[in-house]
Amino acid sequence: MPKSRDTAFTALSADGSFDVIVVGGGINGIGVFRELALQGLRVMLVEHNDFCSGCSAAPSRMIHGGLRYLENGEFDLVRESLRERDALLRNAPHLVKPLATTIPITSVFSGLLNGAASFLGVTDRPARRGAVPVKAGLGIYDWVTRRRRMLPRHRFLRSRAAFQRWPKLTPRLRFAAVYHDAWISYPERLGVELVLDTCRLAQDAIALNHARITCDGPGFEVTDLETGDRYPVTANAVVNATGAWLDESLSELLDPAIVPDQLITGTKGSHIVLDNPELYEALNGHMVYFDNSDGRVCIVFGYLGKVLAGSTDIKVERTDRVRCEDDERDYILDSLRLVFPTVDVSADQIVYTYSGIRPLPKSDHDFTGRISRGHFVRRVDSDVPHFCMIGGKWTTFRAFAEHTTDAVLAELGRPRTADTTELAIGGGRDFAGAPYIERQLTQDFGISDERAKHLVDVYGTRAQEVMAFCTERTDDRPLGVDTQLTAAEIAFLVQHEHAMRLGDLIMRRTAIAITGTIDSGLIKAIATAAASELGWDETRRNTEIGELIADLSNYHGVDADALERRTIERTAKCA
Repeated sequence: MPKSRDTAFTALSADGSFDVIVVGGGINGIGVFRELALQGLRVMLVEHNDFCSGCSAAPSRMIHGGLRYLENGEFDLVRESLRERDALLRNAPHLVKPLATTIPITSVFSGLLNGAASFLGVTDRPARRGAVPVKAGLGIYDWVTRRRRMLPRHRFLRSRAAFQRWPKLTPRLRFAAVYHDAWISYPERLGVELVLDTCRLAQDAIALNHARITCDGPGFEVTDLETGDRYPVTANAVVNATGAWLDESLSELLDPAIVPDQLITGTKGSHIVLDNPELYEALNGHMVYFDNSDGRVCIVFGYLGKVLAGSTDIKVERTDRVRCEDDERDYILDSLRLVFPTVDVSADQIVYTYSGIRPLPKSDHDFTGRISRGHFVRRVDSDVPHFCMIGGKWTTFRAFAEHTTDAVLAELGRPRTADTTELAIGGGRDFAGAPYIERQLTQDFGISDERAKHLVDVYGTRAQEVMAFCTERTDDRPLGVDTQLTAAEIAFLVQHEHAMRLGDLIMRRTAIAITGTIDSGLIKAIATAAASELGWDETRRNTEIGELIADLSNYHGVDADALERRTIERTAKCA
């Protein structure tokens, strides 16, 4: 067992009383865990799987103000989102970066009355957005950020100028609007860095993944899912941040007589990642944000050397793991052909797919795009009051955590003592720019430029800590072709970043799965390195490999045959 996990359970065994227990380790749960702990409360975070392994692992990788939310009249949400976007650009510059975005426009006035028609109940469906409503929306974007502007103002291009920059855009183009939002390279890693920061700054805080909390009389019981050991715990308040599983978890933690009616409406969002150099080049460094034929907004942008495209928005009746189905895949591919009609896009270019359930507030809207992406807190009265986090999106996790914390502090009669608005996150502390840190790494440790770029891209200023760890070991060698990942780095992730399963390492601590780098040989090499650190025997190692391959096949469109083909192709390339 890694020392950090052993230390956490030792502390839990010595004292199981907490001011607050946070249930659910997605980005909202992690955010409120940090926010509460930094107010001086003793807080425990309990996550059944891995941190950021549910809906928080399946976003569009955008950190944005929500331009389309203006159609729903959600001006306050847009204002909050833009403020939080800019805060993340400042606080996590190693992971959150500006994203130049282009909106191809094929009409002038279409969609002008979208918001009004929806408000009056005339229609729930959007029309294509023309130049006038897009211009109005971007004007609001610029106005909201006028005082602390971090990104350039929007501008409009006529078709001739637009085709000079994006010659493969649809010939129906009349205008192109260019503005800036932001993107996040490794969302799951940002969640882990928040956990690490919290445990460093508030040493009484405990964060557990692969653990389960259940009701136990007047208190609760936490089970370590790795060992089966059980620990009694108590709290003065519980924050339920289980997202799409909120209704289900409340029924497990509360007396059936006080369980509230349904609180969550789930909608499914699927994405695909393509290895398509022609499309990557056609994007010319921008995200393209466009209307599909049904009026839904779709996106496509270059992501870590590949192309990410999405998404769907389908209401689901039952909360469960989901995957990108064939009809969703085709929907996204067809949308790309609509906006880049001369670029060849096909299913055989897809290297990865993913899908998640958005935990939206319960709604009767037929068109899922009209369901609010806002958030609120619902208090459920019980012997231990439960504060339910309902709704929310990646960009606004800190603001949502702040709102929830204020409600809990009021309940407990405790004052707010800290503000996280300007608090740097993980490798974003003292970030003086990637080139500077890369030069320091090559000078201090004698590593290659490629290794330095990899480390700074993933860890930011924490790259120095990673390399200091790796140089003390004898296994700091690449684990496969086309990767800078070493066995020593795997050991660091196990010892210092709460990685307990092979899936934690491959799916969330690294990007080798989503970028199509993963192959059968690399899986085995990582499993061997992890087994050495975690004390797995051969049976456990093979079980971890089998479960990971099944997960990739069942939920990400990458089966065992594809993994083996990749290994053969890469081996041949190096022969």
